[in-house]
Amino acid sequence: MNIGIPTEIKSQEHRVSMIPATVSELTKKGHHIFVQQGAGMSSSYSDEQYIAAGAQILETAKEVFEHAQLIVKVKEPQPAEIDLLNEQHILFTYLHLAANKTLTESILASGCTAIAYETIEVHGHLPLLEPMSEIAGRMSAIVGSYHLAKHNNGRGILLGGVPGVARGRVVVIGGGTAGVNAARVAKGIGADVTILEVDFKRMRFLDITMEGIQTLYSTEANLSELLVRADLVIGAILLPGAAAPKLITRDMLKLMQPGSVFVDIAVDQGGCSETTRATTHELPTFIEEGVVHYCVANMPAAYARTATQALNNVTHSWITLIADLGLKAATEKRPELLKGINCFDNRLTCEAVARSHQLEYQSAQELLTP
Repeated sequence: MNIGIPTEIKSQEHRVSMIPATVSELTKKGHHIFVQQGAGMSSSYSDEQYIAAGAQILETAKEVFEHAQLIVKVKEPQPAEIDLLNEQHILFTYLHLAANKTLTESILASGCTAIAYETIEVHGHLPLLEPMSEIAGRMSAIVGSYHLAKHNNGRGILLGGVPGVARGRVVVIGGGTAGVNAARVAKGIGADVTILEVDFKRMRFLDITMEGIQTLYSTEANLSELLVRADLVIGAILLPGAAAPKLITRDMLKLMQPGSVFVDIAVDQGGCSETTRATTHELPTFIEEGVVHYCVANMPAAYARTATQALNNVTHSWITLIADLGLKAATEKRPELLKGINCFDNRLTCEAVARSHQLEYQSAQELLTP
């Protein structure tokens, strides 16, 4: 199969979808890899490394899209890339369509088959999302702590405190992969950490495995009570494929102290606060109701080398599966791949996205079966 790796053009997106080692494995199996010039530079992978791995370097994204059947990316296609997509393409990337109806309709109109990393589910887990959730979770405590500094418009709170001074208070909304990693780093900094969760089984697990971290059942009343005292709030809600619920209203946000910080990891899925709007690494924060908001939609790109390697660890087997067998046979061998297909033949095939945008839905399995 012909596989294309374009340079990511989303603002401050430094990851690349495939490392040279993965390219080498695919070319040895007879696949043809086309890499846009400079695609790996921001992750410290040179064109020469891709050439040594057997790839062909092309100058423009247009050439990559023209040569390739399978387009492997990191982030959702930008408008200039959507113009290059057609019914011959299989697009494999993070899509997060539930938060963007315009993007959804544009991809549908292109006719391509769009597979989202974040909706492939295996035994109740989202294996292609988890490494990025781990990075974003760990980052959230670090960037939250940084923006609590007075010169960053924060309250001037050191999360770890010092002898004789109380520790800062951190509230993590959601006890999944991102939330656990956020809580672990916040606890490591020395903060007082509470995780809000609705799954009792998950809370018991957290209580047993995360010594010194409190768990609390997530209700509006409990969240409101915590917001009054919180220095840092981290939104780590995830509903696979669907828009994040708005758990924090503007009125609730007003309960927080001026200069406190809110980091919304769920921004890719629309965010879990009414005040959330996507930001970039160039301008990562804004202030609403006196609260510093950090809502960067591609947090792991800040640590591009680590994130690229972590992403490749979980995507390479799926890329190989599709390249070796083709899409239909790949779904027969690994039915979990069906949940990853969000768009097929100009039709929406992800039910959660369809509900978010009130669009028609048809199952991928039904469309792929003659």
